[in-house]
Amino acid sequence: MRRFTADYLEETRRGMWADRSALASLQLPSLERVLDVGCGTGELTRVLCEETPGEVVAVDADPALLAHVDAHERVLGDATRLPVRDDAFDLVVCQALLINLPDPGAAVGEFARVSSDLVAVVEPDNAAVSVESSVDAEPRLARRAREAYIAGVETDVTLGAAAADLLADAGFEDVTTTRHDHVRIVESPYDERDLEAAARKATADRLGDQRATMLAGDLDSGEYDELRADWREMGRTAVEQMREGDYERRETTPFFVTVGRAP
Repeated sequence: MRRFTADYLEETRRGMWADRSALASLQLPSLERVLDVGCGTGELTRVLCEETPGEVVAVDADPALLAHVDAHERVLGDATRLPVRDDAFDLVVCQALLINLPDPGAAVGEFARVSSDLVAVVEPDNAAVSVESSVDAEPRLARRAREAYIAGVETDVTLGAAAADLLADAGFEDVTTTRHDHVRIVESPYDERDLEAAARKATADRLGDQRATMLAGDLDSGEYDELRADWREMGRTAVEQMREGDYERRETTPFFVTVGRAP
């Protein structure tokens, strides 16, 4: 399973559920017990606690991430071997979990076991992410880096709407999917996280962290070095534009909220 830091999760999921209309199919106001699997730092957990009158239990395999979560109960556990009895919850939900598992079907099978009614999976299609920027080179470089990463990563980070097939194959009924675009906008006035993100572009730290994955795909070392040099230059331009208050960036990640009734 791919793992992430708390800072990364908080940054990338910030503001995701400002609009909660895509969660209507989860029937949150009517639920008594909800299980959030692979909760990370608890961004979705907080929404569930606010929208659900009943009890919300958060599960994650990483104790460091779980420590950030505010829920009625926190449980250390693996999504493919949940430490939960059969039919214990009326909703089991996950966000951006299946795309990070080598066998997402095993997790879906566990969800079916522990849910007495609904299962919801909220998964992105990372191949369909779009970037607009005041730095002309940024959309092209972001697409190039994303394609190289997707080619080398070992899990299906493009799962998105295809999660419906996983539920259907597991025998779920009444499967529906709703698209929810997570839009992240950077514009003046910039906050501390915006400034830190621009600084990381100028050093290309994140590309450094992803080097092995990119080289496992369709990039050779020379192409990777060229990409990283171009990325640093792009980052320096972003920092310069920020100093003038001119930098703007809009990133749209399509998520798909897929819900079904457990068999």
